[in-house]
Amino acid sequence: MVSKTLINILLIEDNADDAELVQAALSNVKDNPYCIQWVTSLAAGLARLKSGSEHEPIDVVILDLMLSDSSLNCSLNSTLNTSLNSASNFVSRGENRANITPNSDQSLAAFDQVVQAAPDSLILVLDNNEERAQQIFARGAHDFFTKNHINSYWLPRALRYITEHKKHELVVCAVEKELFEERERSRITLNAIGDAVLSIDLAGNLIYINRAAEIMTGWPQNDALGRPIAEVFNIINSTTRKAVINSTTRIIHENEIVTLEANPILLRSDGTECVIENSIKAIYNRDGKATGAVIIFHNADDSRTTALKMTHLAQHDFLTGLPNRLLLTERLSQAIGLAYRNNMQVALLFIDLDFFKHINDSLGHAIGDQLLQSVAERLVSCVRATDTVCRQGGDEFVILLSEIERPQDAALTAEKLFVAFSEPHLIGVHELHITLSIGISVYPGDGKNAEALMQNADAAMYHAKIIGRNNFQFFKMEMNARAMQRSFIEASLRRAIKQQEFILHYQPKIDIASGIIVGAEALIRWQNPKLGLIYPAEFLSIAEECGLIIPIGGWVLREACQQLRTWLNAGLRIMPIAINISAAELKHKYFLDGISQVLRETGLPPYYLELEFTETILMRDAELSVTLLESLKAIGVQLTIDDFGTGYSSLSYLKRFPVGTLKIDSSFMRDLDMRDHARENDNATIVSAIIAMGKNLKQRVLAEGVETLEQFAFLRSHRCDEAQGLYLSSPMPAEDFSRLLVSNALPMLRNHQRTDFS
Repeated sequence: MVSKTLINILLIEDNADDAELVQAALSNVKDNPYCIQWVTSLAAGLARLKSGSEHEPIDVVILDLMLSDSSLNCSLNSTLNTSLNSASNFVSRGENRANITPNSDQSLAAFDQVVQAAPDSLILVLDNNEERAQQIFARGAHDFFTKNHINSYWLPRALRYITEHKKHELVVCAVEKELFEERERSRITLNAIGDAVLSIDLAGNLIYINRAAEIMTGWPQNDALGRPIAEVFNIINSTTRKAVINSTTRIIHENEIVTLEANPILLRSDGTECVIENSIKAIYNRDGKATGAVIIFHNADDSRTTALKMTHLAQHDFLTGLPNRLLLTERLSQAIGLAYRNNMQVALLFIDLDFFKHINDSLGHAIGDQLLQSVAERLVSCVRATDTVCRQGGDEFVILLSEIERPQDAALTAEKLFVAFSEPHLIGVHELHITLSIGISVYPGDGKNAEALMQNADAAMYHAKIIGRNNFQFFKMEMNARAMQRSFIEASLRRAIKQQEFILHYQPKIDIASGIIVGAEALIRWQNPKLGLIYPAEFLSIAEECGLIIPIGGWVLREACQQLRTWLNAGLRIMPIAINISAAELKHKYFLDGISQVLRETGLPPYYLELEFTETILMRDAELSVTLLESLKAIGVQLTIDDFGTGYSSLSYLKRFPVGTLKIDSSFMRDLDMRDHARENDNATIVSAIIAMGKNLKQRVLAEGVETLEQFAFLRSHRCDEAQGLYLSSPMPAEDFSRLLVSNALPMLRNHQRTDFS
């Protein structure tokens, strides 16, 4: 109502003359702000009030308490109501009201119904019975009028008064509500914060205490309020144990935020103590006069504990609790300084867990984390209390041996580690074996500062991995050159992937019986703009270690499929092209989807794509390999086991692997033409056994690495299906291979008699 200029009035009056009198009195008001709705019965009036959601709400109800019985009685039948309502418009009050004037109880009951139906409206009562006025006001009426006072002066004036009064009440209520809500917000906020809050008046008496302050002081609010601040906030000097002088009065007048003193002790009501940190600030009113002060404090013991925890977290590994690289660097620098002064040596053992990634990927990160924790415990058990075991990150650890007399002391520690790690780690139901590759650098010979020692120990560790893992190596200067070369290759590989510096060469596979080309293997080459053509042996192992084998393998897959599609579009008779799949690619979660997507995007029939997996990779998780190979077979690609004979295949799994070809590893080819018959017979036996096994399993057998006529002749005599190697053809660019697709035979094979291949 306070926001509107128009005032809606509901007039409940069954006498037409009286209704006209009211309307006339209000219509003469200047700018007439009134909108009058007139009903002739209580029932109609109540109905209008209850329909406020459908119409404009009623601001003022003018109710005639001298309504006839017919107007008041809502239970009369409609005929009687209609006749009485009609009569009320034409019959004067003096002639017909004598027998139907309601009694006082009926009038009060009618008023109560109006109040209930319009609790937010102003109610003005018309009644000639002034004795009822007191009762009406007590029940909620805002004003009372006798009929002879209805005129254009008193009625508008009464309405202006009660509406303005109502506006004032609403404003006051809104302000009070806002103040209450603000106080509640402040109270809830102050009770929710962790700091204790006290408020005092000018006399130093407590006028507010929040929940945290109640807990810290031991004083409940009801007991604390009104007491001198020194009783509730009882503090003493942490050194002298003397009471701290209450300086709140000075603080109030100096308008500063100050602390009483450094870390005073708060004496709680039960006599217990705690060290606190506090501040005090004066409170001023709008006139700038001090009215009191607020004291804020918290438990300094909690702050110190939190600070210590934060420092520990910043310097230690969250998983194992071991020092991290930050703390190791600090301790290594201290150890170097001490060793320099005492003419001693310092050793650094850089440790990498062999094949940890395979365990982590196959058994899950939860098992991997538990294994790392077990490794950490075992490493700590093998060194002195004065030494430091650090987790560098991932599966890398570093051991700092401070104040050793000779490098051999580091070697003894390494040997002790190998003995300790010969025992399995029992993680849940798993019995896990893990070996270590360790690189060792020694101060001062291998570096004069922490950075150099770390770098050289890392290089030595990498060398330990290269020569077979599960060993330790001392740093040598030439290792740095290899480490720098490895770092250079890794950085160059990242650039090569972005700039598409790779190309594919294709090495033919021939059917030994017919001499016909039946396929090829796609072999990657790196066309480095500075170094020229780089072969995969020089960069693929580094790509696997630094995680770049996935994008490189993806490029090989797409490039080979696109080249096949190009040849097919050119009308050439194409044949399957094989690509090698690494362990990282096989375990990648999008491996199968990636194969399908490339085939779909290039439009290449799946039959022309052949995937080669090494025997070792497949047997790392044979059950998973069976599932993956079956899914690939369902796609329609061809499958080959590469480097066959070098791993440890189970014949039962070999039968379950849905592969079409066994590829004999080239290492078995090298000795077939040697004159040392003992070695020749060993390899010949293996090769002939693989050929026979393949035929029994109804799988084709391909021998790679065929470099001599003698090797080729041996394979032909034992009816090996296919051959591949330098004796037949070197890998060649796509342009050269496309010319072979036209002739479908290698030039050197055309010169042999047809009977040579029968």
